[in-house]
Amino acid sequence: MKSDTDTSVTPSSAPRITRRSAEQTKKKPVAQAQARTKLRPIRALGIFGAVAGLIATVALPAYAAFQPATEESITLQQVAEDGAQTMVVASDADTTNLPANSYAATTIDEIEQKKAEEAAAQRAKELAEQAAAAAASSSSTSSSAWAGADLSMVPAGSGAVIFPLQSYSYIGDGFRSRGGAHDGVDILAPAMTPIYAAADGVVTVSSESYWGYGVGVVIDHVIGGQRVSTLYGHMTYGTRLVSVGDTVSVGQPIGAVGTTGRSTANHLHFEVEVNGSLVDPMAWLEANVG
Repeated sequence: MKSDTDTSVTPSSAPRITRRSAEQTKKKPVAQAQARTKLRPIRALGIFGAVAGLIATVALPAYAAFQPATEESITLQQVAEDGAQTMVVASDADTTNLPANSYAATTIDEIEQKKAEEAAAQRAKELAEQAAAAAASSSSTSSSAWAGADLSMVPAGSGAVIFPLQSYSYIGDGFRSRGGAHDGVDILAPAMTPIYAAADGVVTVSSESYWGYGVGVVIDHVIGGQRVSTLYGHMTYGTRLVSVGDTVSVGQPIGAVGTTGRSTANHLHFEVEVNGSLVDPMAWLEANVG
């Protein structure tokens, strides 16, 4: 029998309500903690990004952020002035390799100096050519003046003029041979054949190395009132018997035949000048020796 004061409820209903409320209360802070955990990486990435941007802004040069709208070609002068390490080269420029020992002038002063040197060299060449032409013309005129002229200065056979060799083999190249370049006559004779002064005179040259003549002697004379000079070339080394300033007599030994200087065989190269002009030595000897 039930009591009128019995207030009990169904046993299963009250405990279920109590458990759901407890579970909901427990789940709420857990969900909030999980949400905070998920936001932490995103927040860290945002902080790192902000710091990286700040570092980049401070560390990079100010001009690095500036880019010109267009690129323009620069001239060689601008390259030199700005100290740049690149330059624009014309499309038709070639690639010529220069060896280390063939550098050309590069500055304006060096170019001007090079031009001046080339002009001076050209001028010197022109002057040399003019002098050679004048000398050739003078020699030709002198030779023509003496060609066929009477070269007699003393009576033939008087002994005032003699042949420079008492014996010889034969006469080689004559006056103006070799295309007009031979100024004397070549008298071939064995080595050490004595050479004699062709006339009285004074020695003006006596040398072991007289230009292309090798061992040579030059004697100045006054013959028949005219100034005459005789040259004796290609003597043997050590055979000179006269010195500069010596007075010699006609027929006096002065050296011996050899092949020194520009010579290919033993011979005496004999030259004669009359009043400063070269004449044919054989014609002069024939006119005065007899």
